Amino acid sequence: MMNYIKTLTISLVILLPMLLTAQEQKIYDTNADAKKDIAEAVEAAKTLNKHVFLQIGGNWCPWCIKFHNFVHNDEELDTYLNENYEVVKVNYDQANRQEELLTELEFPQRFGFPVFVILDANGKRIHTQNSAFLEEDKGYDKDKVLRFLKNWSPTALDPASYKK
Repeated sequence: MMNYIKTLTISLVILLPMLLTAQEQKIYDTNADAKKDIAEAVEAAKTLNKHVFLQIGGNWCPWCIKFHNFVHNDEELDTYLNENYEVVKVNYDQANRQEELLTELEFPQRFGFPVFVILDANGKRIHTQNSAFLEEDKGYDKDKVLRFLKNWSPTALDPASYKK
């Protein structure tokens, strides 16, 4: 019994700071108008020859916070994402389940959170990505994330990229 209590105490000491940090960082605007934000991103993407990257999740989701930090703390990933995509963080929580929007996006929540949806410059959904396939161990894999971003970039989908 004593070993159980000791193990439980050590686990709490290790895990509690991580959980509190994830809860303190707010990357999703819970009051945002997601449809308006997406429409603005599509307009910008059209002008800048980019796609739109939707990161759907919530401040309650440790993996959502982890992905945000992983990308933004890596200069190569952050640069690539911002040069090729207009990014919109779509808040999903119990108070705002985004049911109408997620129906229009063909139910990306089926993959859990975070989930990533790529829209072309006309606002058409071209890909939905289950974030679990980008993970490795207790985090994300840089090569997998970069490959995903490159595979759905405007250049990758431009027929001119494949002409000799």
